[in-house]
Amino acid sequence: MRIPRESRRTVNAVRWGAALLALSGTTATFAPTTALAGGPSGDPGRQKPTIVLVHGAFADASSWNGVVQRLQQNGYTVDAPANPLRGVAQDSAYLASFLKSVTGPIILVGHSYGGEVISQAAVGNPNVKALVYINAIMPDAGESQAVLAAKFAPAPLTKALKQVPFRNADGTTGTDVYIQPDQLRQVFAADLPAGQTAVMAVTQRPVAMSAFADKLTGAAWRTKPVYALVGRQDRAINPSLERFEAKRAHARKTVEIDSSHVSLVSHPQAVKDLIVNAAEDYMWK
Repeated sequence: MRIPRESRRTVNAVRWGAALLALSGTTATFAPTTALAGGPSGDPGRQKPTIVLVHGAFADASSWNGVVQRLQQNGYTVDAPANPLRGVAQDSAYLASFLKSVTGPIILVGHSYGGEVISQAAVGNPNVKALVYINAIMPDAGESQAVLAAKFAPAPLTKALKQVPFRNADGTTGTDVYIQPDQLRQVFAADLPAGQTAVMAVTQRPVAMSAFADKLTGAAWRTKPVYALVGRQDRAINPSLERFEAKRAHARKTVEIDSSHVSLVSHPQAVKDLIVNAAEDYMWK
């Protein structure tokens, strides 16, 4: 039987409508799966964490510049606050206050002496989801940098330091510690160009000598996931000490690279990759 043209149009319209409804239903069914893509076993993942970077002694936050640029290119929010370098108690209290201003999950990263600071500052802060140690010092609670470092042969840096007394406005005094400028490249940043280390030598920020003897009152690495980077050519901290710390903290991942103490400057990509590894482990695992 021949179907009139208008009837055929009606039938086609019904068919197209049915197809669109079916497609809409399929899309609605698949939409959640598409939204979950990227996480294992359909896990939707967690909120992307803020990366907080804490520099160490003899440096400032600009030492993180290469790492910051790469993290930002990967879509991360990054903070790199100043570390006062006045001693573990003061510096960790300062950082703990700063961390309270950060909304949501945090991946906390410390370089060198910054490792001590993040270890104490993160205690009791549930927003800190992982700790990343870059060529870092990681004392335990009740342990100082001096006691921890004494477990291994002293690094060449220890023979290249210069003490400079200072006086505070209230009349109290103290002693700052610098690296002797003519030795900075050799013991601190041997894999950087001489022109760059010459600038670093005269712009270095000193650390209070008391920081070497300060004992930690808490060590967040005892309860939080740890990631560590070891510089095989580190002459400021004995690489064997860095390996010992990572093993003692049961680090989820330890990366070794051919780097001086300032891997964050000379190898920013490797440092960024480890930080992102920690962030992605938090988001998807």
